[in-house]
Amino acid sequence: MSFRLIVLAKQVPDTANIHGQVMRPDGTVNRAKLPAIFNPEDKVALELALQVKEQYGGTVTAISMGPPKASEILRECLYLGVDEVYLISDRKFAGADTLATSYVLSEAIKKMGNYDLIIAGRQAIDGDTAQVGPQTAEKLGIPQITYAAKITDLKKNRITVRRRIDGGYEILESKLPVLLTVIKEAAEPRPFKARNVMAYKNAKSLSELEEMVNQNSLLYIDDLKEEFIARGLFIPTLTLDDFEIDETRIGQSGSPTKVYKVDSVVLGAGEHIKIEPTGEGINQLIDQLMSDRIFG
Repeated sequence: MSFRLIVLAKQVPDTANIHGQVMRPDGTVNRAKLPAIFNPEDKVALELALQVKEQYGGTVTAISMGPPKASEILRECLYLGVDEVYLISDRKFAGADTLATSYVLSEAIKKMGNYDLIIAGRQAIDGDTAQVGPQTAEKLGIPQITYAAKITDLKKNRITVRRRIDGGYEILESKLPVLLTVIKEAAEPRPFKARNVMAYKNAKSLSELEEMVNQNSLLYIDDLKEEFIARGLFIPTLTLDDFEIDETRIGQSGSPTKVYKVDSVVLGAGEHIKIEPTGEGINQLIDQLMSDRIFG
């Protein structure tokens, strides 16, 4: 028995480092002002896919839609044991909301052919909408199970999943193919494999190879691409030219979601008390905590 799994991975700005210069006047995020990371719940989805591969057999493909820089997390996918990766990147895809993003992702998945299981994180930390996974399933015309916490059984044509709900869990069964969105408790992401890091640390996307050529006049892009393909180090990039899609449904023109208003919230400190690191200071701290009914 062997399954083909596809993982939706997204590179996101590290929202733990939000500051005043991050938000543009139109309500969009200036991603250049923040470090980019692998969306945490998508990394959980990847781990779950790798566990399915190890337990039931199959292959794992990771796809990421984003700017050329998103190839960074695809290298991470290779470090973790993914079989193949694809970057979906085109300037005309920029500015997409969840509706436009799910449209492009669904078309990319259709292009990849047969699959059994699509796994994605419940939501991305930059938007917190939890919409892309369900919208992608809808456009593909396949069942979906959201808030998946555990795959309890997997057979040739059916899957059983424990799903978190308010106040507990429920068990759902679905035919394949199906799309799952997973919660962070579903799996603990594994560390990189040192052997894979050494093998794939030089993997490059087309835009990264083009940058190498721009920095070295002795290199030619066609020769360089062929070399990286032969070495298994080429990260394929799917652009608008690779799809037959409606351009009115992509990018900003295909994104009906608009930011109505952006408020800057400034957190101010209230009254504070300095506690000296002495026995008397510790007693003072305990007395204060008890008077505030924090404990005691």
